[in-house]
Amino acid sequence: MRKLMMTAAAWRSRETLLLLMAAAVPLAFTTWQTLLNNFAIERVAFTGADMGMLQSVREIPGLLAFTAVFLLLLLREQSLTLIALLLLGVGTALTGFLPSVWGLYFTTLLMSFGFHYYETVHSSLSMQWLNKAEAPRAMGRQIAVKSYASLFILGLIWLLLQVFKLDYLWIYVLGGGLTVLLAAAAWLLFPHYPELQVQHKNMVLRRRYWLYYALTFMSGARRQVFVVFAGFMMVEKFGYSAADISLLFIANHLFNGLFATAIGGLIAHWGERRALIFEYLGLIGIFVAYALVENAQLAAGLYVIDHLFFALAIAIKSYFQKIADPADIAASAGVSFTINHIAAVVIPAAFGLLWLLSPAAVFLAGAGMALISLGLAHFIPTEPTAQQAVDLSILSYRKTADEPAA
Repeated sequence: MRKLMMTAAAWRSRETLLLLMAAAVPLAFTTWQTLLNNFAIERVAFTGADMGMLQSVREIPGLLAFTAVFLLLLLREQSLTLIALLLLGVGTALTGFLPSVWGLYFTTLLMSFGFHYYETVHSSLSMQWLNKAEAPRAMGRQIAVKSYASLFILGLIWLLLQVFKLDYLWIYVLGGGLTVLLAAAAWLLFPHYPELQVQHKNMVLRRRYWLYYALTFMSGARRQVFVVFAGFMMVEKFGYSAADISLLFIANHLFNGLFATAIGGLIAHWGERRALIFEYLGLIGIFVAYALVENAQLAAGLYVIDHLFFALAIAIKSYFQKIADPADIAASAGVSFTINHIAAVVIPAAFGLLWLLSPAAVFLAGAGMALISLGLAHFIPTEPTAQQAVDLSILSYRKTADEPAA
């Protein structure tokens, strides 16, 4: 009996709760994302202008992510995370019931507030609850769980559409409903854990976190090049069908599921500095290859490898975990998520115009962003701590052995 109780206690751990919540997100969000274009065109008669507006609406909650800290005046972080999951699930489930332009704007905004607030607070809880030495591996496990959940829902969507010919409305209800059920299970089956460290309930911007902010901003800018334009290139330049793109998504999730935990272990072994330098060197090569590629199969390989490289961005979070005042984590998570989304407003529109002139230039600009990130990564100390958040020794002038004395 005692052994059984110990097993149950281990099962109801903080990390298990983080993994359960991570698995809940793709069930709704992947459903929403997979059906969006077909639903918007076939049921709502969306134009390109409507879709552009919808994507802008979807990013509003990302820019407002810093406001999550004010909700912590009323709610504990664990409760806010689960409420955000409920919003994500409900917003997705309602999508099929409101097949109009304004209806889709409303459900998208509801879903997006849930998604972005969840990501903000879940990131904060991960940095607070996970042991610093184990955090990269644990965050890798979260990515793996998300990927497996995405594979499950993608397969289920295909089955429901192709075999059972189910209407979009019921697939939205199913995907959103599954997220709501897992959120309810997380609320009922797990204890509401006490705070390990009382968090600041106001915005926190500290000068000593400047490198973390800069890495976060560049990560958001670079990701937009991949999310918006890499897939677009597959369709426009190489004629990939919707089914082909779906297979690419499946390959991405499969590889992340298989390797994300190992990538987390690699970060723990190498340290954040070496891991991010490796990531940015790889991304420079990938973006340059995007600009030059003329083979459809090679382009698909680049797409999968590119997506896998982004798992190394775990190192930015684990770097901040090591340098942050524990009381700053919740407030800083919201601020950093907002910083990450600033580029989401500017890059798609600005680079869309650049695309009209030269698609290759868009990817070369992405390589330039990765190069800037590479330079920033060299400022990360080999062993970052709260006392040494930045290593500026690379800027210092040192005489070489053969340099004559003054």
